[in-house]
Amino acid sequence: MAESAPSAKVIPIQTVEESLYEVRRKIYPRAVSGIFARWRIIFVFLTQILFYGLPWLTWNDRQAVLFDLVQRKFYIFGLILWPQDVIYLTLLLILSALGLFLFTAVAGRLFCGYACPQTVYTEIFMWIERQVEGDRFARIRLDAQEWPWNLSKWRIKITKHALWLIVAFWTGFTFVGYFTPIHTLAAATLSATLGPWQAFWLFFYSFATWGNAGFMREQVCKYMCPYARFQSVMVDKDTFLVTYDKVRGDPRGSRSKSEDHAAQGLGDCVDCSICVQVCPTGIDIRDGLQYMCIGCGACIDACDQVMDKMRYPKGLIRYTTERAMLDRAPQESAIRRIFRPRIIFYTSVIVVLASAFLISLATRNPLRVDVMRDRGSLAREVDGARIENVYRIQIMNSSENAMKINVKVTGLPDLQILTSQGRPMQDVLVEPSSNQLIPVRVSSVLGEVNPGNYPVHFEIEGAEQTTHAKEVLRIRDEKSTFIVPR
Repeated sequence: MAESAPSAKVIPIQTVEESLYEVRRKIYPRAVSGIFARWRIIFVFLTQILFYGLPWLTWNDRQAVLFDLVQRKFYIFGLILWPQDVIYLTLLLILSALGLFLFTAVAGRLFCGYACPQTVYTEIFMWIERQVEGDRFARIRLDAQEWPWNLSKWRIKITKHALWLIVAFWTGFTFVGYFTPIHTLAAATLSATLGPWQAFWLFFYSFATWGNAGFMREQVCKYMCPYARFQSVMVDKDTFLVTYDKVRGDPRGSRSKSEDHAAQGLGDCVDCSICVQVCPTGIDIRDGLQYMCIGCGACIDACDQVMDKMRYPKGLIRYTTERAMLDRAPQESAIRRIFRPRIIFYTSVIVVLASAFLISLATRNPLRVDVMRDRGSLAREVDGARIENVYRIQIMNSSENAMKINVKVTGLPDLQILTSQGRPMQDVLVEPSSNQLIPVRVSSVLGEVNPGNYPVHFEIEGAEQTTHAKEVLRIRDEKSTFIVPR
């Protein structure tokens, strides 16, 4: 009898999937109090008062902070920025990046733990969750209850999600209010007459807030945020990080207060795992530095409370540097090493760029001028006596006051400037934060100069029509070309 062929090994689909993807384990962070928890609450209030409140502030009878994409104007209190001011946005982004590098080099993911929108809204949603469902163990018991006929569970879950959706909707509404005047947006929302793009972004941002802060939470920090991946290249041995003191804490083990744990060969860590229970990303800080740690300090607060109960010194988990931990150096020594070369370099560059940014803004001329030749009519003879060129002058007034504009032109003998209707050029009034296109005709005496291209200068004087002080004179000089045909 012929031998049967060996059977192929069958790998269950579930095994293959588990080898490729990690099944998410829901995290139930435990409430904690302490100095770092208080700082997180303070930053939640500060950031949200700023975010929710700014669109409602007024400045000179308009919204104080408004990024009007339709009119292509950004209003930031008394500052009005046009597309031509993109250099300021570039500088601001560079400053933000350098600031992030500086904070990371000094104290790791400081921004992530206290001011990142994902962290802030997760804190808000978790607070609502604790108020509705209870603390960690109450939430675990609630989720363990079976569906679908548990009416108490339905009521609690619906209440929680209703409150989450209210916060998410208000967040989306406020976000869109930075790009559409918020009073107009409120009226359109109440009357259900939102425009298509306002409605899209309102519901998209609301849904994103509800999904990220309510469901994805630590998954955003672990897998979606690129900052978690490249922070390791910005830290060194003198960067302050949330660190577990292995020398003092290990070996771990439970014990009573009255026992001499040193005599038992145990460290200060009682292995209560509360530091893991309070962590919003579900990591064990005792396993060493991990990219998932957002530096919020919740484990420090929790561990310090346990150390107090055990009458051990605080600081088993603390903000310190790798060098200080390895050298068993005091905290004062770690603080003195903050001002190292890379920190001084980052700080110096930020100071220089910020100074240039502020000086440029302070000395910025709100009168902008762009002189364009009319390509449809390069040059023409008028009345057999003069040569005429046609120009279009784009005048932008980025100040909060109206400007009375006077235009002069020099560069050739007996130059005259007329309106497009052929009348003598008079002063033009340009409204605040607006632009105006002025067609003009410039002519010179026929035969005074040889055929060719000649440089001419348009001098534009803008007198701001202020109400509380003398008129402020703004001057711009723009170069163009006058063509004399053969």
